[in-house]
Amino acid sequence: MRVLITAGPTYEPLDPVRFIGNHSTGKMGYALAETFAAEGAEVVLISGPTNLPDPTSPTIRTVRVQTADEMYRAAAAEAAATDVWVFAAAVADYKPAHVAENKIKKAGDTLVLELVKNVDIAAELGKTKRPGQFSVGFALETENEQAHALGKLQRKNFDLVVLNSLRDAGAGFRHDTNKITLLEADGQVTIFDLKSKAEVARDIVRAVLARLPHPHA
Repeated sequence: MRVLITAGPTYEPLDPVRFIGNHSTGKMGYALAETFAAEGAEVVLISGPTNLPDPTSPTIRTVRVQTADEMYRAAAAEAAATDVWVFAAAVADYKPAHVAENKIKKAGDTLVLELVKNVDIAAELGKTKRPGQFSVGFALETENEQAHALGKLQRKNFDLVVLNSLRDAGAGFRHDTNKITLLEADGQVTIFDLKSKAEVARDIVRAVLARLPHPHA
């Protein structure tokens, strides 16, 4: 079994010094990579900028990227040859329309930035998904959580969505723990307690393996 995982944030440059990013640490995606590898999978881990070392498992290949465009190109190059896709990265929705060649100097009391929409990696790859391939998305929500997560599942051709709520203490960015709800295309909902991200990764991997069309090692 071959697994593609995206992890961490993306950094969208404003100038040579500054970027637009987010607080994702990559811990959830890296834990998933290690857990899939422990189940015998070959894993391609496409990671945005993180402070985490590359996983040491010999069956995990780590590809480092910075921007959403780089992450999309790297994922698209691997997608056709993989059986399971896990989109755990927190990809920036927007990027600056223009990247300044030199550091933007302070001038005036306000600075107006024009942002343009980034490629939606999961949605674009979802259009190419073949029968037998299994796609897992993540939804980090703050309101109407399940409705937004189910909308994402349908829009991006996911088989399973992992929902995090920022309203749950100890869940989301910058934590070593997470609290998830799994939502499936058939409407099934499974709610888990707050656990370490390593334990959450095991719950997710078990759920994926149980739902694959064919048994895998």
